[in-house]
Amino acid sequence: MSDTSPVAGRLSRFRADVLSGLVVAIALIPEAIGFSVIAGVDPKVGLYASVVIAIVISFVGGRPAMISAATAATAVVMTPLVKQHGLDYLFAATLLMGVFQIIAGLLKLGRLMRFVSQSVMTGFVNALAILIFLAQLPELVHVTSATYALIALGLAIIYLLPRVTTAVPSPLVAIVVLTALTAWLGLDVRTVTDLGELPSALPVFGLPQVPLTFETLAIITPFALTLAAVGLLESLLTAQIVDDMTDTPSSKNRECFGQGAANMASAAFGGMGGCAMIGQSVINVSSGARGRLSTFTAGAFLLVLLVLLQDLLKMVTVAALTAVMIMVSLNTFSWRSLERLRTNPWPSSVVMLATVATVVATHDLAKGVIVGVLLSGVFFAGKVSRLSRVLASLSDDGRTRTYRVEGQVFFASAGAFADEIDLLEDVDRVVIDVSAAHFWDISAIAALDRVVMKARARGRTVSVVGLNAASATMVERFGVHDKKEGAPDAAH
Repeated sequence: MSDTSPVAGRLSRFRADVLSGLVVAIALIPEAIGFSVIAGVDPKVGLYASVVIAIVISFVGGRPAMISAATAATAVVMTPLVKQHGLDYLFAATLLMGVFQIIAGLLKLGRLMRFVSQSVMTGFVNALAILIFLAQLPELVHVTSATYALIALGLAIIYLLPRVTTAVPSPLVAIVVLTALTAWLGLDVRTVTDLGELPSALPVFGLPQVPLTFETLAIITPFALTLAAVGLLESLLTAQIVDDMTDTPSSKNRECFGQGAANMASAAFGGMGGCAMIGQSVINVSSGARGRLSTFTAGAFLLVLLVLLQDLLKMVTVAALTAVMIMVSLNTFSWRSLERLRTNPWPSSVVMLATVATVVATHDLAKGVIVGVLLSGVFFAGKVSRLSRVLASLSDDGRTRTYRVEGQVFFASAGAFADEIDLLEDVDRVVIDVSAAHFWDISAIAALDRVVMKARARGRTVSVVGLNAASATMVERFGVHDKKEGAPDAAH
């Protein structure tokens, strides 16, 4: 029994990865074509990108079972470049995008994910779920009753089949059943053929035909930097989500490197730039995938569909794909976050809602995350600043006033710290005890300088006592009050 169990487990994982990859490959087609339209390029550019990126990232990426391909987040950035300079400049920008992402991986910038709060993550997920659903609206309005019936049947299969068996992913069954039903009944509904012309040949290696000049570099660099940042942001957030879904870790720095290598390969084979896709990643993981084979299968099978099984692929009904994406939208949205709006601290709820609102309004995930991170920083700074206080005491003879500073002194609390010290009081000596405080930045040091210098100007003797080693180093480097003649003693 012990000899066969590991083998059975590996076979089970192999089957789950392959079948999940098949589902994702089919689901990638309308997405890749749609994103090509957004970018203003031929559908084959998005489809080739999805094939190459998925295959390459399956080997060099840092997050197993995550799907990367052509995406809306990067397509939006490409639009003006394609309109102004043409397709070859897009390929050149994508190559440079990959270089920047590889550099980010070498510099270990994946660590920046630590600054993305849970509220931003939740807002990102919810906003993406809304965008995925909104993208399906064209297939839900002004369509035939047969389309609605097929979508309803597809959702029923997706959600009810797992109660009977999980041997085959229910989204794959829904796609097969709905396509077969459409062909058998001769229903007048949209199929993959209606989405755009499909490529019929393998992608060919080639470098962008652009002048190798500083002028070209000046044109593509701003786009490449934006593409690299947007792609990494969405990829690292998606990796974190898949980490949580599978309860397994991933290498964020390796993912940066992998995304760069995949985008460079995409550009070299006539594809656009891309990044991780949370919708397809959720489909993949929800279908049982856990390994890199699922990502490789998605890219490889998509290529097989495009080149060898194109006639079969053209028969796939769009209603089936719509049902799958609605399932992704519903499964992606964090419904519990709505209940927690009343119980979570209000700053957390504001951050989450602001992230959602920004993404939905701009259709740009990066902007939403940036807004969320900035708001999180503002709220955090405000919260920490309120944790600092100044306690005053007067000596028995009434001639020495001691101010005991407690907490964190930085740009958000420095002003309040300075205001708490009364420089007009008629005393001979002022003692500022900072043994229970920490000075973090030059704003805090500047506030300390102002207090000491103003007190001296009024004829007071000032002593700053209790500086810890880090704060003392900051004062020594950036402070001016202890460099003046008659500076106070500083007990560290």
